[in-house]
Amino acid sequence: MRRVRRAVVFTGAGVSAESGIATFRDALSGLWARYDPASMATAEAFAAEPDLVWGWYQWRLRQVAEAQPNPAHRAIAALATRVEQLTVVTQNVDDLHERAGSRDVIHLHGSLSATRCFDCARPHPLSNDVLAEVVEGQRISPPQCGFCGGWIRPGVVWFGEMLPDGAFEQALDAAGKCDLLLAVGTSGQVYPAAHIPQHALASGAWLVHVNPDSIAPRAERERSLQGPAGHWLPQLLELIGGVDD
Repeated sequence: MRRVRRAVVFTGAGVSAESGIATFRDALSGLWARYDPASMATAEAFAAEPDLVWGWYQWRLRQVAEAQPNPAHRAIAALATRVEQLTVVTQNVDDLHERAGSRDVIHLHGSLSATRCFDCARPHPLSNDVLAEVVEGQRISPPQCGFCGGWIRPGVVWFGEMLPDGAFEQALDAAGKCDLLLAVGTSGQVYPAAHIPQHALASGAWLVHVNPDSIAPRAERERSLQGPAGHWLPQLLELIGGVDD
């Protein structure tokens, strides 16, 4: 850590979970319990029941708006002041990294707030004011595009869709040039994103996993720290200068 010049922090749902945001793989509870999250994460589901899918994603967006960055998010943002170059790559669709102070975050799976037209793909920013009225289990008709009249959809990557233009290539390039990649709160099960840590390792970087679950290192330059990211990341940051108050 003391010799690191270029670092990549690659985050997954476990980081956001420490801020109270349920992971995508968690079973839904309450009024959403009768639905499978995966069944609402396709273009086909949105086309068939736009009010159901839009209502669920608006509920998720309200959860994000009410959540706060945790010590892991803040430690990641502070790391940018300790190294020559830091690239944050996330599979998460929230904005907690940005709200903690990280800049130019690469969102591999899109963003809940980057809404766009389902038909013509034009961006369609929404006001956060409407989130105050969103309740769990509520079907909500999505707004319509002012250009073509199509439904406005969440800005996330659904199953079967391509990643945002250039996002994967930028992340892979940063991983290939870094000295250290921290894989934080990610199971490494979702591809092609899961290639990124392994690419860093194959390119000569150290790979450190930070995860509540045990991850067995399989290479000489691979390490694993088991436990919450909010516990381990501030400690890692201390190794290269100490945590800001």
